[in-house]
Amino acid sequence: MMKVAVYPGSFDPVTNGHLDIITRGAKTFDKLIVGVLVNVDKNNGLFDIDERVELIKKVTKNLPNVEVVGFNGLLIDFMREQKSHIILKGLRAFSDFEYEFQMALMNKELDPEIETLFMMTSAQYSYISSSSVKQVAKFGGNIQGLVPELVIDDILKKFKSKV
Repeated sequence: MMKVAVYPGSFDPVTNGHLDIITRGAKTFDKLIVGVLVNVDKNNGLFDIDERVELIKKVTKNLPNVEVVGFNGLLIDFMREQKSHIILKGLRAFSDFEYEFQMALMNKELDPEIETLFMMTSAQYSYISSSSVKQVAKFGGNIQGLVPELVIDDILKKFKSKV
């Protein structure tokens, strides 16, 4: 039986921390689906969902067992569509765990067949978040080392177009 996991997130923008989890998840599972969601709690995203899907596809093209799919709605419904029972979540710090643990319990309540697995982000990326990347880029700081090289120009162009 093929082990298919879903790594959900808003990925606005994709960071080296995200790519770390994607790369390691691709080694762990037969197939990893990166589920790019419309996060109703995060207003005014930098990239729309189609752009985020394309950016992740760009940085994962060397990972043949990774598929990138956008979705809207409940993660549990997306999991059913993808025929997956494993949610992969990346954790940077204990504060991430508290939120993600509550989400894992809610998802388990909605579908008892779902398992959430937590993977710690590699130490060198533990301080990186999409929000901090946007803050640095917005004020002209250097985002090299924070995001994959292939998306730096896309991020910088997006901020130039908003000026």
